Amino acid sequence: MSKLLLFDLDGTLLRTDKTVSNRTLEMLERCRNMGYLVGIVTSRSEQNSLSFLGRLKPDILITSGGALVKSGDEYIYKAIFSKERTCKLIQTARDICGIDTEITIDTLDTHYWNYKIDPKELDQSWGDSVWTDFIDFAEESLKMCVEIFDDGKAQQLIDILDDCDSIRFSDGFWYKFTLKGVTKENSIEIACRKLGINTSDVIAFGDDYADIGMLKMAGIGVAMGNAIDEVKLSADVVIETNDNDGIALYLEKLLQ
Repeated sequence: MSKLLLFDLDGTLLRTDKTVSNRTLEMLERCRNMGYLVGIVTSRSEQNSLSFLGRLKPDILITSGGALVKSGDEYIYKAIFSKERTCKLIQTARDICGIDTEITIDTLDTHYWNYKIDPKELDQSWGDSVWTDFIDFAEESLKMCVEIFDDGKAQQLIDILDDCDSIRFSDGFWYKFTLKGVTKENSIEIACRKLGINTSDVIAFGDDYADIGMLKMAGIGVAMGNAIDEVKLSADVVIETNDNDGIALYLEKLLQ
């Protein structure tokens, strides 16, 4: 039976400069030649994710925090908020966190953001986003993220949006909202059923809160050396950091 290697992007497969090292790409090619499948599991949108992957063409692509699952060229799962529900999510976030709070929305083909400063001015590696003020926004969506600096307001929004799955990213004040039950680990199970693979045949790599579930459910959960402590405690193995070719070093040993 094939083994499936699954990688988070930021802080895991991607280095701090948002590139994948040549050493890692070479090891992934070797793994594929040995019969391994390769997948990406990220909170980024599909279009945003692909801009970082270069020649790596994943067999499985799980994006928007698990709301979209693609096997090869086929979408096998979509967890979509209706237009009406998307509008309500945005309005509720603004009611609680303020009219100027920064919000991102992933749709099937676009990443929308009402940023105050163009993200590419802060980080040239950032993928394309479409600016919007979200007034009269009328599209179905996969995921909403909200920047919330006040813990109390964040908890209030989480409590009100009780039909959503929510989690915070450790590297800032952003919170993810997807449909209830839409997580990386649940989407991995969908992908495994499609591929005819047991979750015990998955090796998953991650670094942040959203990765804990998938590391626990995988046959082997691998935490990056730069991962937050909670992830390291949830993993079977802790490896070198993303900037020190942790993944390549692990894969080299795996194939020995």
